[in-house]
Amino acid sequence: MSTESVPQPSNFLRTIIEDDLACGKHQVIVTRFPPEPNGYLHIGHAKSICLNFGLARHFGGRCHLRFDDTNPAKEELEYIESIKESVHWLGFDWGQHLFYASDNFEQLYQWAEYLIQQGKAYVEDLTADEIRAYRGTLTESGKESPYRGRSVEENLGLFRRMKSGEFPDGAKVLRARIDMTASNMNLRDPVLYRIIHAPHPHVGNTWCIYPMYDFAHGQSDAIEGITHSICTLEFEDHKPLYEWFLANLPVPSQPRQYEFARLNLTYAVMSKRKLHELVNQHIVNGWDDPRMPTLMGIRRRGYTPEAVRAFCERIGVGRSDSWIDMSVLEECVREDLNERTPRVLAVLRPLKVVIDNYPDELVDEFEAANHPQKPEMGSRTIRFSREIFIEQDDFAEAPPKGFFRMTPGSEVRLRYAYIVRCTGVVKDENGTVIEVHCQYDPASRGGSAADGRKIKGTIHWVSASHAIDAEVRLFDRLFTDPNPDRGGADYKQFLNPHSVEVLSAAKLEQHLATADPEIRYQFERQGYFRPDPLDSEPGRLVFNRIVTLKDAWSKK
Repeated sequence: MSTESVPQPSNFLRTIIEDDLACGKHQVIVTRFPPEPNGYLHIGHAKSICLNFGLARHFGGRCHLRFDDTNPAKEELEYIESIKESVHWLGFDWGQHLFYASDNFEQLYQWAEYLIQQGKAYVEDLTADEIRAYRGTLTESGKESPYRGRSVEENLGLFRRMKSGEFPDGAKVLRARIDMTASNMNLRDPVLYRIIHAPHPHVGNTWCIYPMYDFAHGQSDAIEGITHSICTLEFEDHKPLYEWFLANLPVPSQPRQYEFARLNLTYAVMSKRKLHELVNQHIVNGWDDPRMPTLMGIRRRGYTPEAVRAFCERIGVGRSDSWIDMSVLEECVREDLNERTPRVLAVLRPLKVVIDNYPDELVDEFEAANHPQKPEMGSRTIRFSREIFIEQDDFAEAPPKGFFRMTPGSEVRLRYAYIVRCTGVVKDENGTVIEVHCQYDPASRGGSAADGRKIKGTIHWVSASHAIDAEVRLFDRLFTDPNPDRGGADYKQFLNPHSVEVLSAAKLEQHLATADPEIRYQFERQGYFRPDPLDSEPGRLVFNRIVTLKDAWSKK
């Protein structure tokens, strides 16, 4: 796990913290990342993780990981463990500061009783639909519930019976008594507790009533001594309620909420509900499908945590909603992989080439740099023989204008090896070229003509007798529309039918037979790839394309 410093560019949150420290308001900065364990983290969460942990690290404070686990009907231990793993993968560590909102359930319950005793909470018998109707609209005030005037004693008795399990799900809720005419609808007597008879992934069957997120969140911040409660803009309307609870309860500290713009990424959906649909309807192959925007998905695809952190730094932090193009993320991945990946030769759609004047039993060896700009990364030996494979689209019997690869009668350079001239082809019964024949220039070892003649084209290849077989999965964007999640549209109509192409007959350099799944490679002229960490194994190699060498969508 990386412990390197993550640079923090100037932003309004950093300025606020600097001012708070300078005036002595806080001595130590404490932030938190508070996911609900009801799904897997996605790239949008990465922005929040990098922001909260990064700010705490920069200012010498600490960042807590807290699971806001208030709804056992949707939460699972699997999600909890995945979230921990994803935060660690991104390079951050919470140390001893792992918390669960459910660890505060007893204190939250006592505070709920406190509100009842203060006349600021009551037990509600209206149904969920009736509560919704009584709340009014943005232009019309709400109506008071007929149960709003219950006495403190009656409310305490009913609430304790709710806790003891006397009532079925949905029979009653506990509401705060605030203001049914408030312009902010979150203050119109919000629900504090509901009944859910379901086992909880962290506290088991201890409880059958559970606090709402809004009631548990701010009070958990106060219990943990959070100084800067940083959340996305959709919680801005909840801020008055956050502050009302803190003002009306005997909490041990007074955290402050700050909002920033969430990450909106083109060609992706990041609604948990829709991500669940993609998985449950088998549109993708699970949460870690390399086309998914989940951290598990992009990790399996081959994105690096360094690239994701660089992306989060590049897009910055602001208060205005905006869209970030997928190409920005992909370019961060390219920049990172370009620096670190060894180069190899791989033929994805092979076409056999027979070099007729090359001795049958001869095998040449060439030294190839693992990275042309980084000699410290060393070199490798590649073998050359009479039969090789090239890419199908590196040959054209009737070439278009400007085609400088292999054509009948022309010369082309084989990367690292020799210059060859195409002398003929073999076709199948449908007229498709299935084999190309060439003559090589023995004096051109290394790819330079002895007489100085200019060769315009260079193509890659692998030796047929030394190549290893592999399956290669070419992943692309999951959607064809930059905003598939726009209001009112069915996002599934924009699914990209070509989001993955499986090539089952790829030919790779021999030394990739023992490729480490944690090492990424640049397949020269093809893109960046990594062995699939789940499906690839000795004898059955599977490689995922992480990203192309260039942005293939910029011209679409």
